[in-house]
Amino acid sequence: MDVYVKMIKTATEVLVAACDADIVGQTFEEDELQIEVKPDFYCGDTVALEECGSFLAEATILNVVGENVVRKAIELGLVNPGNVLKIGETVHAQMVRL
Repeated sequence: MDVYVKMIKTATEVLVAACDADIVGQTFEEDELQIEVKPDFYCGDTVALEECGSFLAEATILNVVGENVVRKAIELGLVNPGNVLKIGETVHAQMVRL
């Protein structure tokens, strides 16, 4: 399974946006929640799910969408499973290091 990982570095922050490759371009809705998996935000490098951990771990701000990459972020201890949002047929999580 491949994921897209996009990393944006500033002087003080590392934003990492990552998504499962098979959901790019899709929009998911659940009640009042909606997320659009936009290629211009999420599509950076394509990496195997098993190899994306180092990118995710470097983040000071993390935005992940999709069952596989969210599960990986949970496994790495970056995202608390209780803070994962179910939006339609997918899941979404964010993390900020303070």
